[in-house]
Amino acid sequence: MLLPRLIALGFLGLATTASAATLDGLAVEVTNTSEPVLCAEKDNVAINFASPDVRHFQIEAVHPAYMGSLRQDRWEPDWTACEDISEQTSAKPHPTMSTLYEDGNIRIMGLSFTEFWRPSDVTVTIGARVERNIHLLQLLKKRGDKAVEVLVIYPGDGYWRIKPLPPEHLDWTSYGSSFLVGPVEFDQRPVVNLKDVAFDPAAMTFTLTLVQGGKASVVMKALNEERMTLDVSFDQAVSGMPFAGLRSMYVTEFNADVARVAVREEGAHSWREEMIMNFRGGKATDAWMGRLVPSRHNTSAPDMMFNRFRASPAASR
Repeated sequence: MLLPRLIALGFLGLATTASAATLDGLAVEVTNTSEPVLCAEKDNVAINFASPDVRHFQIEAVHPAYMGSLRQDRWEPDWTACEDISEQTSAKPHPTMSTLYEDGNIRIMGLSFTEFWRPSDVTVTIGARVERNIHLLQLLKKRGDKAVEVLVIYPGDGYWRIKPLPPEHLDWTSYGSSFLVGPVEFDQRPVVNLKDVAFDPAAMTFTLTLVQGGKASVVMKALNEERMTLDVSFDQAVSGMPFAGLRSMYVTEFNADVARVAVREEGAHSWREEMIMNFRGGKATDAWMGRLVPSRHNTSAPDMMFNRFRASPAASR
């Protein structure tokens, strides 16, 4: 059993604890639509979360259990057995980069590509500044003389990636799994269609205006050298489609961004643990997706946890 312990204060001045399960919250439908592949550069893992009642939940990115012993990271692309894509076909011109906001704690960068995989007309609002044609937003946390990237969002398809601050023995860590917040639709792959992405630097809060209607609020609750925690709230429940999803990659356990899944089903006295490709879904109050052994692909990428599902945003704590 993982004993609760106090971990370092995040830059928001908040502490968090590592716990084995939340022991509360709604049980939501967790489904697995993953498909086997041989190419490590394809997101073949898809875990979906659905409930007609949920209006609040939590997403955490946590360093993997082996992080303390990691001395060499690997993050280079692996094009082995990738028949229809390659380094050449995936290469894109360098994007135009601009600083959209900066203060003593954070920097927000906006990247614009010459082309994006699907049409997008999403407005990006940072404080009072309004921009268009931003295909990627980067949030960097300032620490000492460095600015460390810890969060990205693609407004054009609704994909996010997050990670904790690097531990003391590593200068940098890699991203791994992506996730989606909002009504998950399918357009060649799972997407969330957005009208506007707004960020309030003072409150460290993203507000998503959804094409399907309503809004979602994503608050950075904690960030430290152990984890990043996001609180997500909807102004109306998402019905008829998943309210969130995780996308990742698995070829083998030694070549994967996520290899295993563990869920705590409603009323259960223990976790159910399985290899990610064998998972057949269930109703769960907590879901963890990650790795127990180092992979040769994005070795330092974080594990992901979805939990604290609630019917009312006011119930978050």
